[in-house]
Amino acid sequence: MWKRSGPSPLLQVHAIRSTLACMKTLFVYILAARKGSTLYVGVTNDMRRRLTEHREGDLPSFTRAYGALRLVYVEMYEDPATAIHREKQLKKWRRDWKVALIERDNPDWTDLGPTYLALPPATH
Repeated sequence: MWKRSGPSPLLQVHAIRSTLACMKTLFVYILAARKGSTLYVGVTNDMRRRLTEHREGDLPSFTRAYGALRLVYVEMYEDPATAIHREKQLKKWRRDWKVALIERDNPDWTDLGPTYLALPPATH
C-alpha cells in the first residue's frame, strides 16, 4: 500500500511556481497520456524545461513513444538524494499504488502543466 508523502501537490501550485527558478528544488513527477494509460516516473531540477523536452520530442524517449506527455502528479524536494530515492521508490511501486497516488489529488488526471508551469496543455 502507498503512503501519503506530504501535502497535496495540487495545493502547492504557488509554491512550485515560486521555486521553479531555484536550482536546489527537485521535482519527482508522473506523466501519462490519459487516465489509465502508461505511466512515466521521473526526477528533474527544472520541471518546465524537462516537460518541454518531453512534449517537443527534443530527446528520443519513452514518453514520446507512449504519448505520456501530461503532467499528472508532482512532488518537490530540496535534497537531491531524497528526490532520487523517491523516484526510485515510485518506479518500484505497483501500478495500482501509483494510480491511487495520482487519483488522491488529481482524480481526473488533469494535465497539471498549465496550472504549475503556465504551459499549454499536452496535445496528441
